[in-house]
This record gives sequence, structure tokens and C-alpha cells, in this order.
Amino acid sequence: MQLDDLYRRVIMDHYKNPRNRGKFEEEGVTIDLNNPTCGDKISLQLQLEDGIVKNARYTGDGCSISMSSASMMTEAVKGKTLPQALELAERFSSLMKGEDVEFDEYEDIEALSGVNKFPARIKCATLAWNALRKGIERESH
Repeated sequence: MQLDDLYRRVIMDHYKNPRNRGKFEEEGVTIDLNNPTCGDKISLQLQLEDGIVKNARYTGDGCSISMSSASMMTEAVKGKTLPQALELAERFSSLMKGEDVEFDEYEDIEALSGVNKFPARIKCATLAWNALRKGIERESH
């Protein structure tokens, strides 16, 4: 199996079997973002406690890239400190710029590395990560 096929399968698995999709009953930080270029929308909820992302969930509508990226991101940031979560977002941004970045702790994210070959799709992949960044910035001020 070629790497592209494996990556496609990982992306489709997150799209068809999303992790952390839904809403919390409890209060949390909520960030709503959309990508007017393609119509993708996300509502990200973060439960933060003592500077740690205790839990993350999302709802939204969009293409397989944006929804898979949201699924992967919510899995990756759980249990991370806010600086660690921001650092993950920075590494993801580097991945989208075509830089060679590894996500040892959550390698599914690497499946999105091929997106950088399609500039129009980068906004799809980064939508959830931008919501994460906004939520952390809001809480840090």
C-alpha cells in the first residue's frame, strides 16, 4: 500500500468515524469559525482547567479534510497544557507550509501532509486549528 493510500484511509476514517464530535452539556470555551471560500463551518468547544485542555469537542459541516482535521486536532490536544496545544497548532501550520514535521504523539495528523499540494484546501485543514488558537488566545487574556 502506498503512503498516499494509507493517508487517504486515515482521513476517511476520521471523517466517517469522527472522534469528539458533539457538544458538551457543561460550560466551556466555544469558538465558531467558518471558511467562506468553501462553506466549511466549525464550532469548537474546549473545557479548560488549570491551564490544561481537559476535553475538546466540535460540531460543524464541511468537507472530509476540515472535519477529519477537527477530529484529529481534538484527539491530539486533550490533556495538553495551553502552551503545548499552541505548539501543536504551530507544528500543524508548518506541516501545511510543506515543512517536514512529525507528530510522534499523534501521527494521524501526518495524514494531512499532502494537503499542502492543494493550496485551496489548506484553509479546510487549518479551520479547526485556527479555532483552537483563537480559544486559547481568548482564555490567555
